[in-house]
Amino acid sequence: MRAAVLNEHGGLDVIEYREDLPIPEPSFGEVRIRVKAAALNRLDLFVRQGWRGLQLNFPHVIAADGAGVVDSLGDGVHTVAVGDRVCVDPTIVPPDSPALDTGMENQSRIAILGEHHPGLAAEYAVVPARNVLHLPDHVEFGEAAAAGLVFVTAWHSLITRGALRAGESVLVVGAGGGVNSASIQIARLAGARVYAIGSDAARCDLATQLGAHVVINRAETPGWAREIQTMTGRRGVDIVVDNVGAETLSDSMRAARIGGRILIVGGTSGYDFRLNVALLFSRHLTLIGSTMGPHQDYRNVMNLVFDGSLKAVIGERFPLAQARLAQKTLEEATVPGKIVLDI
Repeated sequence: MRAAVLNEHGGLDVIEYREDLPIPEPSFGEVRIRVKAAALNRLDLFVRQGWRGLQLNFPHVIAADGAGVVDSLGDGVHTVAVGDRVCVDPTIVPPDSPALDTGMENQSRIAILGEHHPGLAAEYAVVPARNVLHLPDHVEFGEAAAAGLVFVTAWHSLITRGALRAGESVLVVGAGGGVNSASIQIARLAGARVYAIGSDAARCDLATQLGAHVVINRAETPGWAREIQTMTGRRGVDIVVDNVGAETLSDSMRAARIGGRILIVGGTSGYDFRLNVALLFSRHLTLIGSTMGPHQDYRNVMNLVFDGSLKAVIGERFPLAQARLAQKTLEEATVPGKIVLDI
């Protein structure tokens, strides 16, 4: 079996294209998928570099997102059939998890494909049957793969956790990444007034194309929190989506209205942050952490991708054999949107 794998933690050189891996076999409740496309996320960079406590079985197949055709069924699977086109929810939940009864299974002990479990950058992958969703014939495999993790993350944070309502205002800090591209579209679709912060002209143009009403180029306006307050008549925005973390969180808090919500969905610039407690309590701010999403949220948002209401932004596509170059492109952040591996 062909696959893109990690041999150890480290730099780009630890990514290897292999053609000799065994084809996995599905167990009870699992399906095997012949993968047609996979997509990278910033998570792949973190997994490659490693962190304390992360223990992988090498060689480790990369990539959380993918789509393809069901190839084989394990015992007890009746929800899909061999030959079905499917995409894959990247959140793995233990079958005995009590959280499965709550509809918020992501708020439990979960794993993510490509992180704690083998990923989807391979000819074949085995996943729980509950993780697959039927893919309509008109949806291309790469688009479905590119949507998965970032759209369920954005939907869960804005709609489920953030309780976004029509008529509210949303600021998305960043305009080129997958979660931010999804957040702009979801907020606009929900009836919000959308502000976005872009790092350059190209990303600002992309944010406008995706539906942002107001876009601020931080290269030209580094004091964007002050600018947001001015634009809103000193009120601020109802919700801020921040997946940058340490570098931007203070400004995000300053851009929010009194009683506003800050949705923290990542920390690409670092996790250690000095909190201004006075700003927090004096402005009645709510900090909401959110990651991934339950399967129902995955179904909800992917159905909107299927009907064309939302669209994954694909920045570049590579053949599986060029997975190392694909990660290099992702790491350098030279291309806005998702990186797709065609398998």
